[in-house]
Amino acid sequence: MCLVYFQNMTGTKFPLAPYRGAAPLMQDMLAGQIDLSCPEAGQTLPQYRAGNIKAYAVLTEKRWFAAPDVPTIDEAGVPGLHFPFWHAIWAPKGTPKDVIARLNAAVVETLADPGVRQRFNELGHEIAPREQQSPAALAAYHKAEIDKWWPIIKAANIKLE
Repeated sequence: MCLVYFQNMTGTKFPLAPYRGAAPLMQDMLAGQIDLSCPEAGQTLPQYRAGNIKAYAVLTEKRWFAAPDVPTIDEAGVPGLHFPFWHAIWAPKGTPKDVIARLNAAVVETLADPGVRQRFNELGHEIAPREQQSPAALAAYHKAEIDKWWPIIKAANIKLE
């Protein structure tokens, strides 16, 4: 998705190779089998810090706290090519609201723990502000992401495999 979006935004064309996860992608990148990728930044952090890969830009509106020397994509000359990664915890459809509330409370409490926050920070993951740690906020964000990406998916004829 990210590279399809990159091609659309820059008017470039190059072959795309879908990967089944960041581990095989990173193996091929380190072996010189591929020249460009845009995996989740946290998955690249150890290789970036070791100097094994070059980061050209982060695909967010602001610089990444874990690599503040890497410019944003806007600074690198492709304004608006934002592809932020985010995480969520999901439950099956129909899960009772009281169960969802208890799960959410446990997650919010865990994310407030200084040790957990420190570990997420070490891994390059930002924790959403407290006001965004709710099922309603996640639903709104998820809908906005679907609204943004669905036209790109359709236009690129991307199919689930």
